[in-house]
Amino acid sequence: MNKTQKFTEEEENGYIKIDRYNQGKIDTLATHYKDILLQIGENPDREGLQKTPERVAKALQFLTHGYDADPEEILRSAMFKEDYSQMVVVKDIEVFSMCEHHMLPFFGKAHIAYIPNGHIVGLSKIPRVVDTFARRLQVQERLTNEIRDCIQKTLNPAGVAVVIECKHLCMSMRGIQKQNSVTTTSAFTGEFAKEKTRAEFLRLITANLH
Repeated sequence: MNKTQKFTEEEENGYIKIDRYNQGKIDTLATHYKDILLQIGENPDREGLQKTPERVAKALQFLTHGYDADPEEILRSAMFKEDYSQMVVVKDIEVFSMCEHHMLPFFGKAHIAYIPNGHIVGLSKIPRVVDTFARRLQVQERLTNEIRDCIQKTLNPAGVAVVIECKHLCMSMRGIQKQNSVTTTSAFTGEFAKEKTRAEFLRLITANLH
């Protein structure tokens, strides 16, 4: 496997961030981006743009690194047997993704809860699962369902709840050009299908507990 890897390790929010670059892919992508600059009327050889194709290629690899990770394995790596059956909520998880229709960013927050059924998971793994699915070309609706289904399949909890709130640059920069629109999506399984449980989750993610 011809890969050149650049590792930058920082302890962030309980896990190590690793950047991986495949030099062969970067070279191929950079060639295409140079042609794109020509097609839009720019001069890719001028000083400010000479390294832009490579920079954009690296940025795209980072923004789509979720294709190289297994979110189920991330959860399995920190599963623990525990006799705890109350709701576990991780809220205000930052989300950064790219819309698959225009390849423009959308960003916001995810709020996730699950009710353990014999197993809990290390709390840092839930944001990592969000990041793994988000770092792919996405639509917010599918992203919401994928996170829910991954947690449900891997942990087999009594229920999972996912709510995502995002702003989409394809709405604010182009098209309808509405600057303050926020899209909210939700997905529930098991106990969260019950109105009382779902209401408790929604109260917790909107409450200011500080």
